[in-house]
Amino acid sequence: MIDIRKLKELVRLMVANDLTELDLRDEQETVTLRRPGPQQAPQVVAPVQQVAAPVAAPAAAPAAPAAAPAAPAAAEEPAVDEHLTPIESPMVGTFYASPSPDKPSFVKVGDTVDAETVVCLVEAMKIFNEIKAETSGVVEKVLPASGDSVEFGEPMFLIRPS
Repeated sequence: MIDIRKLKELVRLMVANDLTELDLRDEQETVTLRRPGPQQAPQVVAPVQQVAAPVAAPAAAPAAPAAAPAAPAAAEEPAVDEHLTPIESPMVGTFYASPSPDKPSFVKVGDTVDAETVVCLVEAMKIFNEIKAETSGVVEKVLPASGDSVEFGEPMFLIRPS
């Protein structure tokens, strides 16, 4: 399985170099990243074993139209107060506000956070990644609901700097 740090770096390189597709293969893995348009963040299309690569590529292609409803949702986002600092998703995945359904949220509106405060989990490729605030301040708004999909660079929290 590809290291999440390597995946993040590949996404950064794609954005920096305005690439729309990146296909990496070795003896054990194949990873394909695609950016459907300049306004959308890169997505992992198919991390698969090389043996399954010919089968996975056609299966991944129909997934692109399913992502289209995300664009209208982005248009409905509230205007961001210029005095608030967003905490953005570092990857494509599923947002979880708490460590498990029966536990309280990591943070809620009104909580004070610092750079090391864990604010949520983002599940990507069956791995739960702790997301830290990386800023200090007071949580003003939690944007996604637990279980919602988040995109690379999508704001998840708005923080009023302290």
